[in-house]
Formats: sequence, structure tokens, C-alpha cells
Amino acid sequence: MKFQNQNFFVAVRRKRGELNISVNELARQTGVSRWTLDKILKGRTNSLRPSTIRKINEWLYKHV
Repeated sequence: MKFQNQNFFVAVRRKRGELNISVNELARQTGVSRWTLDKILKGRTNSLRPSTIRKINEWLYKHV
């Protein structure tokens, strides 16, 4: 699924920085692989599964 909302990617990067957590810790907390998260954080993908978006969105919602 093409996901083109750059605000989503920025929010993930920002919240990870605010919490000062590693990609591995983010992967543990979200249930998304660290490889996928690495691609997201580096802006190397726009193609995400709906389940990946949901998991990350739920994590963001918990930390608002």
C-alpha cells in the first residue's frame, strides 16, 4: 500500500527522538521489524502494509 503522508514519518522520527529509544527498542514496542522501521526512519519506503501502519499508529497514540 502506497503511504504518502510525510507527517506520519516525521511523527515517528520525532517521537523516537523524544523518547531516546533505539530502533531495536522501537521494534520491540511496536511489533514491527527493525528492518522495516529502519527503512521508514531513513525515508527509503512509501510502501507499507496496513498492519504496519496500524501498529506504528497505535504506538504513537500511546505516547501522545
